[in-house]
Amino acid sequence: MGLGCRWLQVGCVAAIVQAASGLALSADPQVVAGPASGFAELRRDWFDADAAPQSTSLLELAAAQAATSDANSPADEDLYDVAFRGGNDRLFGLFGRSDREFWHFVSPQSNPLFFEDPRTLTELRLHFANQWIPNSNPVFQGGTAQYVAAQIRVAITERLSVIATKDGYFWLNPANPGVADTEGFADIGGGLKYNFYRNCETQTLASAGFTYCMPSGAQRVFQGNGNGEWHLFLSGGKEFFGCAHWVSGAGLRIPNDGTAQSKMSYWSNSFDVQLTKRIYALTQVNWFHWYDSGNALAANFEGNDLFNLGSNDVAGNDIVTASYGTRLKFGSYHEAGIAYEIPLTQRKDLLESRLYLDLTLRY
Repeated sequence: MGLGCRWLQVGCVAAIVQAASGLALSADPQVVAGPASGFAELRRDWFDADAAPQSTSLLELAAAQAATSDANSPADEDLYDVAFRGGNDRLFGLFGRSDREFWHFVSPQSNPLFFEDPRTLTELRLHFANQWIPNSNPVFQGGTAQYVAAQIRVAITERLSVIATKDGYFWLNPANPGVADTEGFADIGGGLKYNFYRNCETQTLASAGFTYCMPSGAQRVFQGNGNGEWHLFLSGGKEFFGCAHWVSGAGLRIPNDGTAQSKMSYWSNSFDVQLTKRIYALTQVNWFHWYDSGNALAANFEGNDLFNLGSNDVAGNDIVTASYGTRLKFGSYHEAGIAYEIPLTQRKDLLESRLYLDLTLRY
């Protein structure tokens, strides 16, 4: 859309709203006209009553936003951006905006519970996965497993965020008639992520963090075992040629009770190409390695990222998987995606293939 059309649209909408309701929004002129950083508003102390923003009309706010918008950033705000932000420009007055300096990046798709986006984000991400189990599995003999979940991430500062990465619900439907169908809640896990390197000019960033997974789920779907599990991770990303990205993440899963759960490491890599302004093609490769067995199940297979079975004969096992998918950006900063994952190694354990669907809403 040309600059003139953009100004006309912004002016008409603002004028109609203002004439109908006489509404005025509280906004900080310094923030509106400030630098392009999505965290410019965080320089103010949001607990300080003396830092209360001045009143600016909707027309002035919209015009200033249009004048300062960046071609590499979202061109508009979504409804809840205005509806739920406080006078300090934080969501519900508490949480900072997602980092908008890396707007062309997209989130990884497979290994969703552990492969962490390196950006500082405030988002709600909804997941659905349908997994087909190999017919060769000695216990399940085929069948399916489904998983639904909602991940939440909130920016506390420009670099620090709280992440809630695991919750949700499982359904298990084995093909083996001797193993009953079952369902139940997943364990709950969350932690912190810190963006320790951030270079906007080269579009490079790196983060580190941890999560703790509480044994709060249903044991009938292989949750709620042991005394909890720690996840330590690193993740980073880099843009190439202005239209391609490499995001890489590695981590360790360390249970407090090594007899109830196995110990695993992983390395995940996501490669994407921006096909249009809103559509991306992605491929991802995941390497899962079990470096210590548990002692809860007499088996030589494990549950990859979704389950930790505590099998007693998996130390030294490796599985490599690949996923292929696409992502769509919509609104100012949101994403939706679909991907299909298959194992590349002869060893499959519980993964014959998996379908992913996700929806991400960001502030």
